[in-house]
Formats: sequence, C-alpha cells, structure tokens
Amino acid sequence: MAAPTSGRCSFYVEKKKRFCKMVVAKGRRFCGEHATMEEGGSRRIVCPLDHKHTVSEDKLDKHLKKCNSRDKPKPLYYVENINAGSADQDQHSPQQVSLCERTKTQLQHLLDKLKTATKGLNCELEEHFLSHPVFQEELNNPKNGDSAHKHLKQQSSIIAHLEVLGLLGRGRCFVEFGAGRGKLSHWIHEALKTTDQPSALDDLQLLLVERSSTRFKVDGKHQDAGVEFARLQIDIQHLDLSKVPLLERRLPLVGVGKHLCGAATDLALRCLLETSAPQHEPPMKRLKMSSCSVADDRPASCGSSGPDPVLGLAVALCCHHRCEWHHYVGQQFFLDLGLGPAEFSGFCRMSSWATCGLRAADQRVDEEHEPIEETDDVLGFLSPAEREQMGRRCKLLIDSGRIHFLRSKGFHGRLTRYVGSHVTLENVLLTATPSS
Repeated sequence: MAAPTSGRCSFYVEKKKRFCKMVVAKGRRFCGEHATMEEGGSRRIVCPLDHKHTVSEDKLDKHLKKCNSRDKPKPLYYVENINAGSADQDQHSPQQVSLCERTKTQLQHLLDKLKTATKGLNCELEEHFLSHPVFQEELNNPKNGDSAHKHLKQQSSIIAHLEVLGLLGRGRCFVEFGAGRGKLSHWIHEALKTTDQPSALDDLQLLLVERSSTRFKVDGKHQDAGVEFARLQIDIQHLDLSKVPLLERRLPLVGVGKHLCGAATDLALRCLLETSAPQHEPPMKRLKMSSCSVADDRPASCGSSGPDPVLGLAVALCCHHRCEWHHYVGQQFFLDLGLGPAEFSGFCRMSSWATCGLRAADQRVDEEHEPIEETDDVLGFLSPAEREQMGRRCKLLIDSGRIHFLRSKGFHGRLTRYVGSHVTLENVLLTATPSS
C-alpha cells in the first residue's frame, strides 16, 4: 500500500482504494473529518443542521454559529413559495404511483391516453443547430476534452438562437436561472464584446440565480465598465424579481438557462413572467433596439411597448421526470385535455424512456445517472425504439403545456432541437418572444 502524500490525511478510504486527500494541520496525521483516528482526538458527530458533514462534539456550539447551513436573515427579494404555484393543487393530488407498481393493463391505458393527447401535436421538432462565431477559438482548442466541447456547443447554439431572435444585445438584463458557475452569462458577455452598438445602449446587466454555493465561478472575473454582474444564492421558488436591487434601473429582461432541471423550468417561467414587474408601478416602455434581428417565423416585437419589461427567453430543457404537478405551469392545458395529476405523474416517469430506450438493460439510466423505472410488463410489449418514442411524446406533451402558459402571458413560444443528439440527448430549446 502506498504511503499518504506529505501534508495530506493518513486515513485510507477503502471504497476509493486511496488515502484521503484533505490537508492536515501542522503536527497532525489526520484531517478534521477523520480526526477521531488520532489518539486522544475528540469524538465527531453529525452536524444537526446538515447531515452531510460532521463536527467535533466539543466544538459543536461554536460550529452552529458559523455553519453554512444555519438559518440566515432572508434578503428582501426572498418571498416564500412565490413561484411555487397554487397550494390548493396539492390537496387534490393523488398519491404518486411508480411505473413498477402498475400492471400491464394500467400501463397500456396510460399509453393510450398519451397517444390521444399528442395526436394533434407535431412530434417531429425542427432542428436548428446554430453556432455563434465568438466560440470558434474555444471550439478549436485542443485542450478542451469531449465534455467541455459538448458544453461549448450547447452554449454556442443557445447564444446564436438569442441573436436570431433579436434578444442578444446591450441595454437589457440577462437573468440566468440555474447559473452554476455562470458560464452561459460569461459567453453572453463575450459575444456582446464583439458587437458595435450605440453608446446609448451601453448598459448591460447579468443576474445569475443559483440556489447552491458554487466553486470556480467565472462571473467574478468580469470588471468591464458599463457591465454589472450580480449573483443571487436563492431557490427560484422563492425569488421575487421585482425586489432585486440590481433591477431598479428597469432594463428589459431576457431569461436564459442551460438544462433547467425538471420543475426548475416551471419555477423560472413563473418567476420571469409574474414577478419581474414591481407592483403599483406603471409598465415600462420597452427600449427600441436598432440591432434587432427578428426571425421571419415569429411576430416582431423589438421596439414595441408592452405591459411588462420581459423581451423573451431561451431555456434548454431537461429531466422531465423531475417535474411536479404542484409547480407545473401547464396545469390548465392538461385539464383541458381531460388529464390530471395522476396522468401527469405517469407521463413524467415515462419521459425518461426518451434518453434510455436504446441502451442495454444494465445501462438504463438517464443523463442525471438515476435508475430508470421499468418492469417486465413494459419490456414485454414495448421495444426499445417504441419506449424512446413514447418518452419523447411525454416530453413534448409536458413542454406543450409550457407553451400554452407562455401564450396566456402574451408570448409566442417555440420548441427547437438546438444541438444534435450526439452532443446531448436533452437537446430541446424553449424560446419565447412577445406576441405582436
């Protein structure tokens, strides 16, 4: 067995077949997490605020005062469950039933309902694989591995779609939901460096929303004059955009997101379209943009005035199996089709077939590496290709409810395959601009 690295913990992690890599204090052999191995070391217990880490029992009181999971004063823009949807809906939601608990007859009945509901929908989405020139150097950089290359292709296409829709420009605020490290906002900023626009539109704001504490953030590196970067560590479910100090200047908003997981898409749509305009204030007249490049197949909206400051959105969708009826913005769409929370729950579970249907039985996992619910009944009467097709129909039906919601808010929504399936199986982009 190899010896531990100098200055690192001497605890051998059996599961990983290596020594712990944490740095140790001077004169110590073990890190804080494995300090119990030290002779005379104090006993460590699970933190009562967050079970993911431990703390020395004799230092518990001191730790609770500075633990990152402690209750902190809520910011002004925190409004509990403001984007969660109607609380009344939970009272009528039946107990969720997994696919493995359903009989073959029940599954067939659910599939029949799916086919009926999607009969009038265009199941073959248009493909628009775009690329923005600002990515050319990075895409050709041999230092980028396959994973980085795939992310760059997705970001490039999203930003190119923003440009085609007339949404990429200064004089506005980009709100990135589920921002993570902030790479999408970074590339939006880089793309706008290459544009030559009037100085009157030289204002640019980028607001990054992420509920988790994130390492290696890139937004802190931008210090350009006329550009404001801000990050909010908050769950979208509780975010009231009208109370965010950065937005007091009332620049028009553009919502963006790369792989907003499951219900997070619904929370973001509600947040952007229902909380962006402050209460008791007259609507803002939308800025006229000389650089707008409007696609021919959608209503032109640049330069028009409207009841809200939202110019549009572009959100890459994923993980429909994580959607929840309680948060779903397309409830009325489902109800109009004679469907309800029970069918919605089943369709969410079946949506995972779209990304696992053609894989071997021992590899049926989705892109989030979660097990896929399947039974012998499902495998017995549906081929892998049929499962994939039904999974795509489930995703389309769920997304069609979101399009219906956007229409009710005065927006023209569209679903597009923005990259090839070899880049990612979750390759559908939801875009929206105000209807004329």
